[in-house]
Amino acid sequence: MEKTLILLKPDAVQRQLVGPIITRFEQRGLKIVALKLVQVSTALAEEHYAVHKGRPFYNDLISYITSGPVVALVLSGPKAIQVARSTVGTTNPVEAGPGTIRGDYGLEIGRNLVHGSDGPDTAKAEIALWFGEAPVDYDRDLDKWILE
Repeated sequence: MEKTLILLKPDAVQRQLVGPIITRFEQRGLKIVALKLVQVSTALAEEHYAVHKGRPFYNDLISYITSGPVVALVLSGPKAIQVARSTVGTTNPVEAGPGTIRGDYGLEIGRNLVHGSDGPDTAKAEIALWFGEAPVDYDRDLDKWILE
């Protein structure tokens, strides 16, 4: 099964949207295999967002992700990355469709609630960065009703 990293950013935590957002992923059929609440250090933020270093929004991004606790989770399932990203919606909440997390809960790109890995290599690196240890894998009885 494919795995992806999801971060519920400080605005999601502060707005008390952790439960509703996680519910959306579970309702899609994705399985949580790792979950933790983290106060993100500057060093972790800089490593996570290294690809954006030098861009005009980089410092704001680091300040934002370190401004409060983040919920980090790993989701597992067939095409987990694609399913999670379609559930989250486009980066800019104004352009995100209704029914997506960003489309329903977001207004501005700088407060877009959720990060999701953008591909298999990124997911593998991000999961290792945020969790280090391997996610827990377990049998879920309802999978026979979700997966073919």
